[in-house]
Amino acid sequence: MKSIRSSLFVAALLATTLAPVALQAQQPAPAAPAAAETDSYTPSHLALARQVVLTSGIANTFDLVYPQLADQTIGIVTRTRPELRNDLIAVLKQLQPEFEGRKEEIIKATTNAFAGAMSEKDLKPVADFFASDAGKAYVAMQPKVINQMVVAMDAWNRQLSTDIMVRVREEMKKKGHQL
Repeated sequence: MKSIRSSLFVAALLATTLAPVALQAQQPAPAAPAAAETDSYTPSHLALARQVVLTSGIANTFDLVYPQLADQTIGIVTRTRPELRNDLIAVLKQLQPEFEGRKEEIIKATTNAFAGAMSEKDLKPVADFFASDAGKAYVAMQPKVINQMVVAMDAWNRQLSTDIMVRVREEMKKKGHQL
């Protein structure tokens, strides 16, 4: 349940972070650019894309990845080797800076995705929005709203799942099948 909730959190954060960006886009976004294509962006285009990634809160979601993977690793290993818990936690803390340093890889990939999805002209007002007081307030409120949204999504998902199964059973019964 924790990994589902954290996955929902990341998805919700990305969805709410990208909402203003999506509203700015005039056309459907093309597929992510191939590595060779990223060389064709101007430095100012990439700088605006990076600014949006950093100031929109998207880059903050990458801060969650290592702790979540560390927790999953602890859960997997200690399921069969509980005596390793303390040493494993120590090793994961020791390794954290090494892997935290790799966030730049995903920031660069996300920057390139934005540059490929939006022109420099379209990125400028988005970057300006996130640099504004309103944009900063928007980013600051995201964690609170997203936490509420994740709780609501979790309850909604469980209820929808139950309702679907009820309806499937009803319809399958009409066809002579008992589930």
